[in-house]
Amino acid sequence: MSLWKKSAILAAASASLVALAACGGSDPAAPAGPKEESILTRLVSDAKGSLQKAVDSATKANTVTMKMDGKAGSETFQGEGVLVFGDDPKAEISVKSSSAPDAATKMRIIGTVIYIEVPEAERAEMEGKRWMKMDLAAAGGQAGSAFADQMDDIDPVRQVKTLLAAESVTVVGEETVNGVQTVHYTVTNPLSTYLGQLDAELRKSAEEELTKQGVKEVKTDLWVDEQYQPRRVHVVTGTASEVTVDYTDYGKPATIDAPPAAEVFDFAKALEGLTTGG
Repeated sequence: MSLWKKSAILAAASASLVALAACGGSDPAAPAGPKEESILTRLVSDAKGSLQKAVDSATKANTVTMKMDGKAGSETFQGEGVLVFGDDPKAEISVKSSSAPDAATKMRIIGTVIYIEVPEAERAEMEGKRWMKMDLAAAGGQAGSAFADQMDDIDPVRQVKTLLAAESVTVVGEETVNGVQTVHYTVTNPLSTYLGQLDAELRKSAEEELTKQGVKEVKTDLWVDEQYQPRRVHVVTGTASEVTVDYTDYGKPATIDAPPAAEVFDFAKALEGLTTGG
């Protein structure tokens, strides 16, 4: 799996939580009165209002555990890890790909910087360092746009906002996801609308790269539970990529730090050395 695909698989970004009290049914012994609407019914009848509550819930959530399964081009991948959201997004993820199904690649993401754990047998080539550092914002081009696209794919907050940005949202119906009752929504957005939540510079490079691949629209399916928590997202970006992410354990404490500097090999500096003949 190429480096940009590895970085694309991790991520950064994604979560939602803050349980909102569910509406209880009426007491059979109490006087007859208007029947209170259930959360699932409300999720169906008021899609836009419910999705806004999901955004609010997700914004307040700080962490979430995730599992993903997808493909990018001819490569397939599976991953799991923890995401930290907010103004300082972070992630710690372990990924396996079809090109190396027996070897999991561990990654830490701090903003747009990715630290990839180097297999012990290959560390001699990296000055004996355990981690390789890649700053994808500085790299730009294909790597930067791929990172922006995949970060969008696994971030539940952005996915909910993607549905809200659509002119209309289709309610597929009630479905069970990993034993939890949810309501399934779906939208298909033009590429520019889908990438609308990104920083302008990242959005431009991501849109240019995906347009080159013939991507014109993005289909997003989202499953939201009775606590207004996204439980699953499925994103199909034309023929470029497809990913499904399942979310659990919202709000569980997590600490993700950059590796110690002494253990890090800076890939960008190595490239500079090659360019200058050093």
